[in-house]
Amino acid sequence: MMDFKPEPVQFTLLIYYCIINITAAVLTVTDKRRAQKKQWRVPERTLLLLGAAGGALGEFIAMLCIRHKTKHLKFVISMPVFIVLHIVLFYRIFLL
Repeated sequence: MMDFKPEPVQFTLLIYYCIINITAAVLTVTDKRRAQKKQWRVPERTLLLLGAAGGALGEFIAMLCIRHKTKHLKFVISMPVFIVLHIVLFYRIFLL
């Protein structure tokens, strides 16, 4: 078994992905709560950009858990695509 010690750049990326995923999940839940209360909403563009920027996994899990945006094809299709793209990116950065 090999020891995994990330380089400083890799460590920074791991922290970034943790923060962006938590942020995306929180904003998804916030948008759901605001929708229920008929308040100002988080723009769909913001949610999509957060997913593209690395928060797709957190956002997709939140979407499924609270059943939010699950009928919008652009979210149901784009979030898994973003997740796959980020997995490929992680593989290239960390394992090659």
